[in-house]
Amino acid sequence: MTSPIQEKMFAQLAERAIFEHAKTYAFDYMDTVANRTVVPTQEAIDRLTVFDEPLPKEPQIGEAMLQMLHEIGSPATVAQTGGRYFGFVNGNAVPTAVAARWLTDIWDQNPALYVISPIVAKLEQVCERWATQLLGLPSETVAGIVSGTSIATMCGLAAGRYALLKKAGWDVNQDGLFGAPPIRVVLSEQSHGTVFKALALLGLGRNRVELVPADDQGRIDVDKMPELDNNTLLILQAGNVNSGAFDDFNRACDLAQQADAWVHIDGAFGLWAAASPNLSHLTSGIEKADSWSTDGHKTLNTPYDCAMILCKDRHALVASMQATGNYIQYSEQRDSMLYTPDMSRRARAVELWATLRFLGEQGLAEMLEGLCAGAQMFEEQLSAAGFRMLNDVVFNQVMIAADTPEDTMAILAAVQNSGECWCGGSQWQGEPVIRISVCSWATTADDVARSVAAFVTARNQVKSA
Repeated sequence: MTSPIQEKMFAQLAERAIFEHAKTYAFDYMDTVANRTVVPTQEAIDRLTVFDEPLPKEPQIGEAMLQMLHEIGSPATVAQTGGRYFGFVNGNAVPTAVAARWLTDIWDQNPALYVISPIVAKLEQVCERWATQLLGLPSETVAGIVSGTSIATMCGLAAGRYALLKKAGWDVNQDGLFGAPPIRVVLSEQSHGTVFKALALLGLGRNRVELVPADDQGRIDVDKMPELDNNTLLILQAGNVNSGAFDDFNRACDLAQQADAWVHIDGAFGLWAAASPNLSHLTSGIEKADSWSTDGHKTLNTPYDCAMILCKDRHALVASMQATGNYIQYSEQRDSMLYTPDMSRRARAVELWATLRFLGEQGLAEMLEGLCAGAQMFEEQLSAAGFRMLNDVVFNQVMIAADTPEDTMAILAAVQNSGECWCGGSQWQGEPVIRISVCSWATTADDVARSVAAFVTARNQVKSA
């Protein structure tokens, strides 16, 4: 005997009209996103009050709900899948990966254990091997696929914490941190905020870390690093979030290896530079580290909610992600929950696999180099237009400023409000700056020129005000 709501959902699966509606709306969004304003209009935002309704008492009509999402929700999105969004190092999504994600959503797999989803376990294993090869990491490297670099970084630091304490004769899983031997944490003053967040969550708070000065490009100053020892967790960076600069991995890692310290590299968007023959010099020496964190949804351009923790010490990662339970059915195959904090989660490996396989080594290198070329076009054209360049453009990040801090902030606001393009602001060496992140495969030379024109128009408006 079936209930009325069961009958309704079985009918949706059989009739498929709701899925046809979703496809039609998705195609309409794809067809129009490139020609709309990058940020929603105020009218579109005001219409969102439609969603301020009481929770319905009775089941609703699915087709009408999708129509509501498309007609009211779609215009209120930020056009990140176009070519003129340059904010927050947010990537676009490779079309093949989007299609794979659609299919994966229908599969609705939980990749926690091999017995739950053999296909996702296999694709995670393949992605682990491919990423290790692309990035030039040690062959024994293992990977966990998580939601973002915030979690991936926490996993890498947890593995390092476990390994350092185990070496000192302390089992943090059994005995916790109370009374544990101290761990030193050494990192750049320019480290990303998610690193400090991860340290706080792991009980290695900000007030006890050893901050190292950075140079004028935001790289850790290796000459000013304290002497390391075998209870040190050293954190390096592949891609400064403002300047895009890469730390000197060879020198820093050599010092860490001599001291038997653990090295983690935060490579949210920059680690993938290793996959390009023309950019891999930026990541020289990363293979000497112990763990690495990187996003798929930034410069790799997977759909959102996709990242990797990579670690060459399998035992340290698995032990730090410990998972026990009488009901858990481990196998001789890959049981993915061993490598991440989650048990139940989304099958992110499918779109990661689809992105890597679609692009291949050549396509991935071309895409990464295209992002770099876009940043260099911004550098050349904005510099020619009279804006001050504040960083050496080595990857995909560009920082500019106007004549005064006040003009910089006013120009940024005008550009953001124009709808022509969108980029963010930041602080750099005590002054406000405009930060441009070229992260979308869809960005063309015309998009850059159009965006530069928006900057010039904004400056003219500010000067004439």
